[in-house]
Amino acid sequence: MKTLRNLLIITFTFFAFIETSVAQNTFNITTNGEFIFSFAPNVENNGVSGKNIIRWTPWFNLQSFGAIYFNKHIDGLVGMSVKNIGFIDDYADPSNSKIKKKYRTYNFGLPVGVKVNILNNLFVFGGYEIEFPFHYKEKTFENNNKMDNKITEWFSNRTACCFHTVFAGVQFPGGLSIKFKYYMNNFFNEDFSVIYDGGTYFPYRGKKANIMYVSFSFSLFKEKDIESSSNNTN
Repeated sequence: MKTLRNLLIITFTFFAFIETSVAQNTFNITTNGEFIFSFAPNVENNGVSGKNIIRWTPWFNLQSFGAIYFNKHIDGLVGMSVKNIGFIDDYADPSNSKIKKKYRTYNFGLPVGVKVNILNNLFVFGGYEIEFPFHYKEKTFENNNKMDNKITEWFSNRTACCFHTVFAGVQFPGGLSIKFKYYMNNFFNEDFSVIYDGGTYFPYRGKKANIMYVSFSFSLFKEKDIESSSNNTN
């Protein structure tokens, strides 16, 4: 409930800020898709490090940014996003079986940041984004054989309730952007427990992974100014 309350507060503040900016004729919107290459470089399974495999995710990643004009060099950024985020962990268990696990969540994000014009239509940007996972999937492969214990859950407690992230990138003329993002907190909820054979089992205890990714963004809709209703009536 606390997470939902915080999400509602942040969303309300976001829309209030947009309304104020639109009224001042300083706001425009761009909608982008992303091709995401994600990984977790330092995965730990109770002290055992695994081989990390880069995960390519072209679908479904959508983000909409509003740029608030400060001056001819700097814009503020606010937005919303939906992202498919995850990683692949490849390691050997104590019986020397080769285990591969694929983890992913769909996240709803609220980014804020700044964009700086360094040359004509060439920008650098950076900021912070909080992301709320709303759908979780976990698949297991043993010795390259897919197991039947796939897990899919809505609003799962297996991961952190939210992810704190930082990002930076470059936007080129024509709308193409390259972005780097780092997730500052652990992907897993180590306190998550299940009842198994009459006992309590913590499947993610001692499991740590901080995701990072590199993405290529492309403009889906051309940036356009949003005029205030007062100007529309003149």
